[in-house]
Amino acid sequence: MAVEIYQGNDLSLQSSDITVVIDVIRAFTVAHYAFFNGAEKIKLVRTVEEAQSLKEPNVLLAGEINGLPIAEFDLDNSPARISTIELSGKTLVQKTTNGVKATLNALNAMELFVTGFTNAKTTALMIKRKIEREHDMPLIHLIASHPSGDDDLAVAQYMKDIIEGNNEISVKEVVDRIIHSHVALKFFDENQPEFSPEDISYCVKEFEGEFVMRVNKNEKIPTVERCLV
Repeated sequence: MAVEIYQGNDLSLQSSDITVVIDVIRAFTVAHYAFFNGAEKIKLVRTVEEAQSLKEPNVLLAGEINGLPIAEFDLDNSPARISTIELSGKTLVQKTTNGVKATLNALNAMELFVTGFTNAKTTALMIKRKIEREHDMPLIHLIASHPSGDDDLAVAQYMKDIIEGNNEISVKEVVDRIIHSHVALKFFDENQPEFSPEDISYCVKEFEGEFVMRVNKNEKIPTVERCLV
């Protein structure tokens, strides 16, 4: 087994057996809460125009450009806000700067998953059990999607630690690194009220989850699905 960590949203890597794309602040934290609130699936797109072309009555457009809401979209990229919205029966279309872009650049993986911190432990344990059950020695890529953010990198290292069975990295250490990462700074800056510190509080919760977020690559548009573990 080889667990390799990479950082960035525009990578061109060799095919892996399993790839996990991490976006803590905030794309895949938003996705996790969306599934909690009943979303059926989440389609991933590169552009605003592609998202708009998929608009239907049961489809909501969600995302950001440079962290800010997109005027034509139904939802922004706030986990705090999306956690208050009933999404049963809804499909989301998600366009974001880092997480979605990194995922769309990792479609050559045999199996592809996405996560924030909230679902990282569940995802890592699923991979660990899969390896033990199949007696396999897979190549695993963990992609910290923000090119320089310690938030995603901390979670990648945390997941690698769990998969390898070392248990040396504490939850507290990961949470501290997320909160103190340069990516989180603007959420605590009173001069940037468009970014709410409440979002970070949602990003640093860890859940004992019952599902992982798997990317279905067989769909015409890559689609994140809720996959029970």
